[in-house]
Amino acid sequence: MNALPGSASASVVVTLPDGSRRTLGHPVSVLGVAQAISSGLARNTVAGKLDGRLVDACDLIAQDATLQIITPQDEEGLEIIRHSCAHLVGHAVKQLYPSAKMVIGPVIEDGFYYDIAYQRPFTPEDLAAIEARMKELIAQNYDVIKRVLPRYEVMEIFRRRGEDYKLRLIKDMPDEQQMGMYFHQEYVDMCRGPHVPNTRFLKAFKLTKLAGAYWRGDARNEQLQRIYGTAWADRKQLDAYLQRIEEAEKRDHRKLGRELDLFHFQEDAPGAVFWHPRGWAVFQELIAYMRRRQQDAGYVEVNSPDVMDRSLWEISGHWQNYRDHMFTTETEDGRALALKPMNCPGSVLLYRHGLKSYRDLPIRMGEFGKVHRYEPSGALHGLLRVRHFTQDDAHIYCTPQQMDTECREVVALVLDIYRQFGFEDVRIKLSTRPENRMGDEATWDLLEGALVRALDGMGLAYRLNPGEGAFYGPKLEFVLRDAIGRDWQCGTLQVDMNLPERFGIEYVDEDGQRKRPVMLHRALFGSLERFTGILIEHHAGKLPAWLAPMQVMVLSITEEHATYVQDVAQLLRGAGLRCEADVRNEKISYKIREQTLQRIPFLLVAGAKERDTGSIAIRSRDGQDLGVLPLMDAVALLLRESQAPDTAARSEAQRRLCARLNRRHTSSEAAANALEAVS
Repeated sequence: MNALPGSASASVVVTLPDGSRRTLGHPVSVLGVAQAISSGLARNTVAGKLDGRLVDACDLIAQDATLQIITPQDEEGLEIIRHSCAHLVGHAVKQLYPSAKMVIGPVIEDGFYYDIAYQRPFTPEDLAAIEARMKELIAQNYDVIKRVLPRYEVMEIFRRRGEDYKLRLIKDMPDEQQMGMYFHQEYVDMCRGPHVPNTRFLKAFKLTKLAGAYWRGDARNEQLQRIYGTAWADRKQLDAYLQRIEEAEKRDHRKLGRELDLFHFQEDAPGAVFWHPRGWAVFQELIAYMRRRQQDAGYVEVNSPDVMDRSLWEISGHWQNYRDHMFTTETEDGRALALKPMNCPGSVLLYRHGLKSYRDLPIRMGEFGKVHRYEPSGALHGLLRVRHFTQDDAHIYCTPQQMDTECREVVALVLDIYRQFGFEDVRIKLSTRPENRMGDEATWDLLEGALVRALDGMGLAYRLNPGEGAFYGPKLEFVLRDAIGRDWQCGTLQVDMNLPERFGIEYVDEDGQRKRPVMLHRALFGSLERFTGILIEHHAGKLPAWLAPMQVMVLSITEEHATYVQDVAQLLRGAGLRCEADVRNEKISYKIREQTLQRIPFLLVAGAKERDTGSIAIRSRDGQDLGVLPLMDAVALLLRESQAPDTAARSEAQRRLCARLNRRHTSSEAAANALEAVS
């Protein structure tokens, strides 16, 4: 046993989360406190939180303290279980493959991994064997023993065991003179901990995959093997997670992108998308939607060059903070140019072109800008992580007095847009000043205050992320929860007075003085490529009818109906629907099944009866029979069902405006009739 630092006393008073106090004999462990409360709590004790710091269940409490008993149901308890499972991987691997050398085994989201050096690649059969051995070890319900040892003794242990990577890690921690060592029977690993006191807490786990890795994450170093796994508090949680993963694999946008013929990637342009006609239709529909929403919200649309002089990025600070992610080149005369990794400097130059008055502000300047960022090849992931992408970027230039209102309007806009795409559960994170930043503290106080006031004024909950803001200003991040419970960070809002200062942009105030505007950086989709991937997975490929790459497919029952079917398809295309005809010489049941797999919202079927009566049979992709309708009724139905969510709201707003104007200007009958026609 190893006591925590503190002075000894005759007794220890422990204050529990409910405010109650326990006076216990000295010394006492976290587990001892749990046993004093109840045997059930003791059996469920994973660790403790002592004066806000996580400690092992075996750690001794040497002085009065506040204590929370950590169980598997706590978030910290789950992390401890996962970390302990990583150590258990090491135990099993060393038993099965004694010459393997252990590297590191951290916790990650929903699980853990362990990096291992071994003379040959592990196979799926090896993974199964490691998992089976872990289950055998867990079944022994052995105690995990913690010892805090001097540095020299830890180094000697790993030297005897031939664990070269552990020795290299220790050399990188010259100030650590005492180290925590956790013994799993004959296996030992070092860690700050805490860890579970017994392997009985580790039963709900599964190893999930193998991957390659590099020592210290550097491709110039030796290659390692990474074993991934997941662990949960109980079997029910594990089964739910595995079911979620299985569903996620079915929804994988890369798989659906191939099946639905939307896009592909190839090594000729790593990290860039080759959009096929159907995928490009979705992409353009997203741009059209955002363009309408921005127009209604008072934005003007601009476009700035893709390649600009390096000096702009030096002024903005991106060169100093972002150069490793930038693509650069040099002209024949030695001029350094860069592909833009973000749109901000171009937007500033557009604002700076011509003197602005306070009467011109706010200026809301939107841009569907192509940006390029170097991402390591191992980080690329379909549409979700690319090197070449499009942002629905916007920059709002306003006076300090307008800043709070503009922040609220951006937040309201982004939340409404997400709702229209089916995302009702949106989390907001407020990221404040980072350690490496521009500007003085008073400016950061002002900018952070604007975001806080916007959220509080709208009654919105948010999570604080201290130190995670951009180097030029604090930001809000909007996190969407999808249909299977996964979180996606999409939109951002950043408030900035540093770039206006660095670029020297101004406006003339009402008193004739030149002043700096506040600059809001705003992206709602974020990356359109990434948002497309998220939508594909959220809807499992069944995109809403207005957004579907192909909205209608018209099918002929036999070849003799082909001409009528093609005429119907032409009529629907003329009405503005994305439509094709399937007149292949195949059975109608085969064509329906095949087109249903393409997730097309509406399948129209025509035979002799429909041709002779000028009608069409309609069914939804879910198999619902919508009946046989005359062609013009069918067109009206399909147009109504394929209407984008913002257009209905826009039409209603126009109708209300026309009604108001009509009442206001009844003296002009012609004007009233014109307005009524528009509405």
